[in-house]
Amino acid sequence: MTKDETFKNWIEQYSAALMRRAVYLLSDKVEAEDIVQEVFISAFSSYESFEGKSRPLTWLMTILNRKVADFYRKKYKSEPNIKLDHFFDEDGAWKNNDILNDWNAGNQETQLLDNAEFNKILEECLEDLPSRWKIPMKLYYLEEKKAPEVSQELDISTTNLWKILQRGRMQLRECLEMNWFANQN
Repeated sequence: MTKDETFKNWIEQYSAALMRRAVYLLSDKVEAEDIVQEVFISAFSSYESFEGKSRPLTWLMTILNRKVADFYRKKYKSEPNIKLDHFFDEDGAWKNNDILNDWNAGNQETQLLDNAEFNKILEECLEDLPSRWKIPMKLYYLEEKKAPEVSQELDISTTNLWKILQRGRMQLRECLEMNWFANQN
């Protein structure tokens, strides 16, 4: 089978799986389509380096993960700084101290992730985060990558990552309080 025939087969066989993964990682279908296209272009140009020691899909997924990391790194570096006026006043004090209080979820904690409505609101709240917070939150919490790996992918310090994760959690918490917990009483 020629290289062209092999790639035609790969595109037919693996495009859907690559698209699902890319949409999950990027939360944007158009960006995902571009990344998947880049994966196939990159794989085609480096086809000779594919030794067949893994399945083609495994090799393509590895390329996809690298392309997504490059995408996030570029996007993260190009976005403007985020203002924290929503949480802090001009003196740096909390505007709303309630965000520091513990939730009194009782036995709900273990049941929330089994609740489809809660998961929908959680996903919406996560998608509403600024990209500078959403990207690290997804990589760290959803992809379960370790802090050094996320820091390296985004080319930021671990200290900066922890600050970003904290800010993202605060905004996520506020969104959940307004859109879920306030409606449960």
